[in-house]
Amino acid sequence: MARSRSRPRVRDTEVRSRKGRTSSSPGAPGQVRPWPQVHGLQKVQAPMPGWTMAPPRNVVKIAIQMRDAIPQLIQLDQAKPLAAVLKEVCDAWSLTHSERYALQFADGHRRYITENNRAEIKNGSILCLSTAPDLEAEQLLGGLQSDSREGRREALRRLVPLASDMTFAREVISRNGLQRLGTIIEDGDDLGEVLALSLRAFSELMEHGVVSWETLSIPFVRKVVCYVNMNLMDASVPPLALGLLESVTLSSPALGQLVKSEVPLDRLLVHLQVMNQQLQTKAMALLTALLQGASPVERKHMLDYLWQRNLRQFIYKNIIHSAAPMGDEMAHHLYVLQALMLGLLEPRMRTPLDPYSQEQREQLQVLRQAAFEVEGESSGAGLSADRRRSLCAREFRKLGFSNSNPAQDLERVPPGLLALDNMLYFSRNAPSAYSRFVLENSSREDKHECPFARGSIQLTVLLCELLRVGEPCSETAQDFSPMFFGQDQSFHELFCVGIQLLNKTWKEMRATQEDFDKISCGSAACPPTTSCCSTETWRRAPARLPWRVCPSNVRQAGAGARHLLSPDRLGPRGCQDCSAQPSLLPAVPVADMRALLTGKDCPHVREKGSGKQNKDLYELAFSISYDRGEEEAYLNFIAPSKREFYLWTDGLSALLGSPMGSEQTRLDLEQLLTMETKLRLLELENVPIPERPPPVPPPPTNFNFCYDCSIAEP
Repeated sequence: MARSRSRPRVRDTEVRSRKGRTSSSPGAPGQVRPWPQVHGLQKVQAPMPGWTMAPPRNVVKIAIQMRDAIPQLIQLDQAKPLAAVLKEVCDAWSLTHSERYALQFADGHRRYITENNRAEIKNGSILCLSTAPDLEAEQLLGGLQSDSREGRREALRRLVPLASDMTFAREVISRNGLQRLGTIIEDGDDLGEVLALSLRAFSELMEHGVVSWETLSIPFVRKVVCYVNMNLMDASVPPLALGLLESVTLSSPALGQLVKSEVPLDRLLVHLQVMNQQLQTKAMALLTALLQGASPVERKHMLDYLWQRNLRQFIYKNIIHSAAPMGDEMAHHLYVLQALMLGLLEPRMRTPLDPYSQEQREQLQVLRQAAFEVEGESSGAGLSADRRRSLCAREFRKLGFSNSNPAQDLERVPPGLLALDNMLYFSRNAPSAYSRFVLENSSREDKHECPFARGSIQLTVLLCELLRVGEPCSETAQDFSPMFFGQDQSFHELFCVGIQLLNKTWKEMRATQEDFDKISCGSAACPPTTSCCSTETWRRAPARLPWRVCPSNVRQAGAGARHLLSPDRLGPRGCQDCSAQPSLLPAVPVADMRALLTGKDCPHVREKGSGKQNKDLYELAFSISYDRGEEEAYLNFIAPSKREFYLWTDGLSALLGSPMGSEQTRLDLEQLLTMETKLRLLELENVPIPERPPPVPPPPTNFNFCYDCSIAEP
């Protein structure tokens, strides 16, 4: 008898059954030593007691359900074909013709399992055995042709939850299911649940992208438009019709023009004013889709008409400040609407000033005369043309233009003519503040002048960057600013506040021309935070641009840094390893510092245990990594409190040029951006802020107005 070439391996059960055969050599009690290779057996290391073999990676343990049957608990081999798995499952339940069945996920959207998505099956997944998608599609489409309204309704109820599955959708579309649903929608025999289910199923099937939206017929689109324009008793139909028209408008420019001509803006306003969040969201979605498909001129006309109908105020009061929380979809549509509003500024932002334009030259003269009207009338009378030109050039210099010809300053794109629009708006709507700004700086020394024109140009550029003027809309963003729906001309109003903050910041810091970039960025980071001007964009400004801190904040931070780095605080009392040294540690130059380590990354706490006491040390420990010759050294500290820890780590992070990420920094910035800027707005409005609280009024001369409730009335 021939001997087998392969050497048999001792099975795990066989090794465990021989557990008693242990070596007499010293070792752990009960430890099994490796068996020698005898009689063709391969040497195997016996497993320790209690060990179990790991299951193969391509095998998952799942449960399979079927109506009126006991569930099966099986181990699914992902390498086995799905048809073979179905055959085994059907055989276990004594079912024939396994090709008529399919597996679905039991939870969620009940998607069919195919060879493409079977990798999503994990350990513990629950599946269910159902009819194959081709047979299910054939059966449901047959139900749609039933003469009974109840039969069609029941078929649609089963069709809608399955329409979101790609496998089932392909089977329905290949059997002309979209045409059958379109016939039900166009006939409009039932304006209630049957129509609503048909619209929902049609939209779900089209969202898969198997069929293009451009293939829809014009009569079908007009019929859906009728459902938007008419007053229906079933409240579920208009949102579905609006959502379908939104997809048509975004996907097909030709059909989008049809929808634009057939759906009046007044009808969308009616839907927006209905206190139904779903209807409001779908109406806003169609409105933004129509605006996106319009040309810039048409978009401006549409927005002007909507603002005349008080849509802005309605959005601000009834949608943004509604008692019900706003949904993510509505927030996205408001972001798109805001981006389209700001997009109207892009042509002016991209257009430089034309020195040969009579209109633009007159606007510059209006800007100059608004600031120097009295001086120009008194000193310009009777002057020659050359003298008058010299006087105008000097006044333009006082306005803050870098060149005697202001057109050269406004040739920069961006901001182009948008900066001129902002300056004109400020001079016309806040003439006293404008005159005060210019005249105050005209009386200062040359090096301490705050250039109005240069600051306006730079501030306009910063606002355009922060608000992303001219950038395409994101498909997922939701960060809109309520202030753009709180009042008209929000961009220009924002500029007016920012330019006054620039001037105020300049005075507080006694800045010079060399500090211009720091001050202009700082004023952009200190926005108004009134109820109509709160915005997430401003709160993210410090992370996007450098030196975004108000002067008073700089002074406070500087005082804290000086206190942090003072000699009495830099002593070794916070260092656990050097607490016995009476003198200061050697100075470490900032240029030699590599990094700041905190918590468990610190070398002096890395080797400690995980007890509660050591956990408290982790939260207060930090180290400075620095270069000492050719090697890396550490300065190790343990702060006495959380507050000291935040001060040290924030100060060292600032020295290293890293962001200050402590909780105390976040709270301080939030407080400064809410309280201090409100005080600045009060100062800009010339509202005096008393330094002392108001006195308590004296008591009244008598108390005859008091009423004794204990006395019963006769």
